[in-house]
Amino acid sequence: MTESKDNIEPNNKSEVKKDFEPKILGFLCNWCSYAGADLAGVSRLQYPPNIRVIRVMCSGRVDPVFVADALLKGIDGILILGCHLGDCHYGEGNYEAKANYEMLQILLKNIELEKRVELNWVSAAEGTYFSQIVSDFTENIRTMGPSPLSPKNKDFPEKSLISKMEAIKRVVSDGRIRKLVGRERSILNQGNVYEEKVDEDKYANILEEAVQTEYIRNYIYVTLKNNPSSVRDLSRKLKLASSEVLSHILVLRQRGLVNLTTIKDLSPIYIAIE
Repeated sequence: MTESKDNIEPNNKSEVKKDFEPKILGFLCNWCSYAGADLAGVSRLQYPPNIRVIRVMCSGRVDPVFVADALLKGIDGILILGCHLGDCHYGEGNYEAKANYEMLQILLKNIELEKRVELNWVSAAEGTYFSQIVSDFTENIRTMGPSPLSPKNKDFPEKSLISKMEAIKRVVSDGRIRKLVGRERSILNQGNVYEEKVDEDKYANILEEAVQTEYIRNYIYVTLKNNPSSVRDLSRKLKLASSEVLSHILVLRQRGLVNLTTIKDLSPIYIAIE
């Protein structure tokens, strides 16, 4: 059972200024999409100037932590562009980008920010396509308005949203999750340690369950870091059964991330360990 989503987007879209210009961050692969952007420039193709480009050697080198950091800093939209699948200069780098993106989408759906991150493929010969992708994405973000984490939103960011985004950053930094995501291709094509092949649907279910579980645990950790609480308090805040919260607390204690700090009104109070 996962926590219910909070309504984090501005309720009144008309309050967003009509002259809002989104800040778009683009991660472009050196060999294909960056060359496609260069071709668009040489061909004098028009596209919005909102995008700020970071050139990477491969889309597979776009660490999900980079995306989480950018969202925490209030970037309105993030565009990741790489070589078409099967055409990666390094073999399977773009498959790694795809796997990382799918993991991020699972997490960002918890806070309704998944549409602010997009992955696409652009070859060196597709300058026109690059222009179209940037134009369409910028317009979509402009329609959404400023990111809920942007200082342009007067009523945001909410502390709970920042905590959830910090929890997401912790999940994408977790070695266990990174290993599961990194082995997706080998698990699907070669099999697990028992040489048993796993179909895509089963793997997707395994990944989602693992990612969502770690998201809840890390949200509990971040919450306790900001405010030591009892299981009962956490249960009310996260809208989870007390038994489920306690099971996560026990795992976090085993990992040395949470500890008992005191007893208040017969209820143990837990605190996150830095």
